[in-house]
Amino acid sequence: MSFKLNVKKSLTIIALAVFVSGGIVSCTAPKPAKEVGVQLYSVRDDMKTDVKGTVEKIGAMGYKIVEAAGYGDGKFYGMEPEAFKALCDANGLNFLSSHCGQAVPDSAGWAASMAWWDTCIAAHKAAGVKYIVQPFMDKVGYESIAGVQRYCDYFNAIGEKCNAAGIRFGYHNHSHEFGDLEGQVIYDYMLKNTDLAKVMFEMDLYWITEGGKNPVDYFNAYPGRFELWHVKDLKELGGSDAKMDFKPIFDNAEKAGMKHYIVEVEEFNSTPMEGMKQSIDFLQNADYVKK
Repeated sequence: MSFKLNVKKSLTIIALAVFVSGGIVSCTAPKPAKEVGVQLYSVRDDMKTDVKGTVEKIGAMGYKIVEAAGYGDGKFYGMEPEAFKALCDANGLNFLSSHCGQAVPDSAGWAASMAWWDTCIAAHKAAGVKYIVQPFMDKVGYESIAGVQRYCDYFNAIGEKCNAAGIRFGYHNHSHEFGDLEGQVIYDYMLKNTDLAKVMFEMDLYWITEGGKNPVDYFNAYPGRFELWHVKDLKELGGSDAKMDFKPIFDNAEKAGMKHYIVEVEEFNSTPMEGMKQSIDFLQNADYVKK
C-alpha cells in the first residue's frame, strides 16, 4: 500500500512539473525565428507620422531586417544615421538595406551626382547599412539600348564607390525592365553589362512575374546575381487573392545567390499593420523558407 501511494505521489509531482503557468511545456525545441526582412515602404503612411512607434510595432511582429525607403539629405526618416540605427537595434532589427538613388546624369551633371552619392554612401556607412539599392531608372533607360548602357556605366561607377565603403550596390526591378528594346530584353542587357563585382540585383519576385518572366529562369541564366529578394504578392502574403507560388522560387535560393529576403506590400486587404503581421506569419509557417 505504501509503495502504491509513493508511486502515485511521484507521478503527481512529475505531472505538476510539466505544467507551467497553466500550459504544458513541450519537449520539442521551438523552431528558430526566420530572418524575415521588411521594406518600410509597406508602412509608408505610418512612417510619416510616427517613426519610433512604427519601428517598434514592426520589431514586435518578429521582423529581423529593415530596408529603408526614407533617405534624404544625409538622414533616414529625418533622423541622423546613428540615431535611426539605434532605434532599429533597440527593436531587434538589423538596418541592412536602403532604397535611394538618382537618375543618370549627363556629362555636365556627372560630378554633382557623384558628390551626392559620396554624401549618401557616407550616411549609409554611418548607419551600418550593407546594401544600397536603386529602385528606378528614368525614361533614358527605356528609350534605347544606348540609354540602358548609360545606366549600366552609371551603376558600375556607383558600385565601385559603394565597394570602397564596404557596401554592396544593387538595382531593384519593376515589370517594365522585361520589355524588349531593339531586340533585347532590358533586364538581360543590364545583367550582362554591369560588373558583377560592383552591381548585384534585388529581384522583385512579383514584378518579374507580372513582366511575363520566371524568376528561376534568371537564377539558372545568371547564378549568384540576386543577393536580395523582394517577396511580394498582389497584396499581403497568404491572402485569398494570392497569385504567387513561392515554393519553386525558394527552392532555388542557393542558385540565385540569395542572402536575404524582404517583404514588401504595396496594397492591403486589411490595415498595413495587420497585413504585415499576416505576411510574416505566412513566411514563418512556410516550410520551404529555410532561414
